[in-house]
Amino acid sequence: MGQIEIRLPKMGESVTEATITNWLKNIGDTVAIDEPLVEVATDKVDNELPSEAAGILVKRLFEKDQVAKVGDVIALLSTDGAAPKEEIKSASPEETKPEVQLSENLTATVETTISSNGSAHKISKNGENGKFFSPLVRSIAEKENVSSSELNTINGSGLDGRVTKSDLLSYLVARGQNTTKPAENVQPQPSVSNSPVITSSNVIKEPIVLANPGDEIIEMDRMRKLIAEHMVMSKHVSPHVTSYVEADVTNMVLWRNKIKKKFQEREGENITFTPILMEAIAKAIKDFPMINVSVSGTTIIKRKDINIGMATALPSGNLIVPVIKNADQLNLVGLTKAVNELANNARNNKLKPEDIQGGTYTVTNVGSFGNVMGTPIINQPQVAILALGAIRKVPAVIETPAGDFIGIRHKMFLSHSYDHRVVDGALGGQFVRKVADYLEAFDLDREI
Repeated sequence: MGQIEIRLPKMGESVTEATITNWLKNIGDTVAIDEPLVEVATDKVDNELPSEAAGILVKRLFEKDQVAKVGDVIALLSTDGAAPKEEIKSASPEETKPEVQLSENLTATVETTISSNGSAHKISKNGENGKFFSPLVRSIAEKENVSSSELNTINGSGLDGRVTKSDLLSYLVARGQNTTKPAENVQPQPSVSNSPVITSSNVIKEPIVLANPGDEIIEMDRMRKLIAEHMVMSKHVSPHVTSYVEADVTNMVLWRNKIKKKFQEREGENITFTPILMEAIAKAIKDFPMINVSVSGTTIIKRKDINIGMATALPSGNLIVPVIKNADQLNLVGLTKAVNELANNARNNKLKPEDIQGGTYTVTNVGSFGNVMGTPIINQPQVAILALGAIRKVPAVIETPAGDFIGIRHKMFLSHSYDHRVVDGALGGQFVRKVADYLEAFDLDREI
């Protein structure tokens, strides 16, 4: 019988696994080459995966909400329509990793307890902090009466800190020893280290909030959970500092108003302020390349390419950051086309995994919501992010050789947040000032 394996393809340089969110074909359905077969979600983007071959779907090795690794066989297609002779089981990540070596007696005790206890409560597949728990781990935890909050305290050895079967068994053994072993009369020894000791009493935990009568309880969707986890991680990793500059962008506004109709007729694109701002930011990054870095432990990685991410709001209210690759090598027309294409694809959920990878610096436009400034959170592993405020007409003092006078000018605030581990106030402040300088020196007579 002819049988074809469909594997989870590589979906980007940093993507190692994906969650099956929906099967588009049922067992027995005919599948054509390049026909959408399954919907998957990564920590970057949601995607439909087309079939690599034609045939009849005879087996799905991963079901909805299960996690598959890149290269795993997720489905089998038959080229003659016959049912598969052998059942192929997908191994969970926990089953493929070596287990922690426990003593035979302790392991037997834990397994006996697991088999004898009933399930007292159900544990969600996603913990309080968004951490994923596999069905095997949840099953053991339920039988051992390990609560969700207790499960969240276990330091996992799996991918992204995921708790494995071995982690949970080790924890159960330790917990059993702590609860059954009588306390010994041991005199405390003086500490020989000046380092702070991390204990359960000084670990910061999220508060448990109870709903009041009439309150609506809304479960976060998958993307919102990932965003929340990423933002909390960024604030823990990087000491944030924000510098502000007010820029006079009158020339930029007048020039754009003057050429936008001609630009639309010639290029078939609507030119917004975003590509003009991106151009100034790319120039400033070339002037201050140490803004375009990442931190790995105690080393600094200085990026060669200038890839600017632009935070984009989705119709769902969530946020995604498509990336303009090599922004410094694009002229204004190229930047305009790149900005418009990525923004449209983001709104229509058509972004590809590579569209949101490789960013080295991020820009967020808080002015699109009428905000004049903001304190953006760094998009890790980058070290800086710039918030663009709303452009407003304001009275300003205008200096001329003939004297000063009050006039109406177009102004905006630039809010620059940066990682104070590697970007000091001088560098962070000089960079955002340089962006403002480029904008204020915009040539009114510039050709398209």
